[in-house]
Amino acid sequence: MTNQYADDDHNPRVTDAERAEIRRLHAEGHGRNEIARRVGRGKRTVSRVAEDLGLSFDRTATAVATEAKVIDARARRARIVEQLYDVIESDLAYLRQAGAYSLVEVSAGKAVPFVTERLPAQDRRALITGISTGITAASRLEALEGDPGVAGATSLLMNLSEAFRQAAGPVEDDTGEG
Repeated sequence: MTNQYADDDHNPRVTDAERAEIRRLHAEGHGRNEIARRVGRGKRTVSRVAEDLGLSFDRTATAVATEAKVIDARARRARIVEQLYDVIESDLAYLRQAGAYSLVEVSAGKAVPFVTERLPAQDRRALITGISTGITAASRLEALEGDPGVAGATSLLMNLSEAFRQAAGPVEDDTGEG
């Protein structure tokens, strides 16, 4: 007697020998994916055959693996947020530094170093935009954690980001290019 289910990959119907093999592998403690691989059938087919046989698969390992991935992702986000804050602080310190800035411009295809007391407008704007973008990205990543205290911190960071933009004031274009 053959099973009424054809395989997901349009293979012939499941044979009694395959059903017996699925039962045996299940009894040995193999999971659905491993059984599917060993018998050469689709995962859905193995699930349907197992259900017909009154077998179920322990999903504890799947739940544990899923939780581990969630924890790993949370840790990765925390590391990324920390690195974003490092970049933000470094850029902010550079923007606020006292003294001269050593810069390089390209003229006639050659790098020409020069020193200035104030960053050119487009450089200030780029730094402020980068700082603001970093704050926004960090606060959004932190909000993924669902911590109720994060909403207040996110709001504070967004306000801080807007304050940076306002502190820059209208950025005059000192390049003469408009």
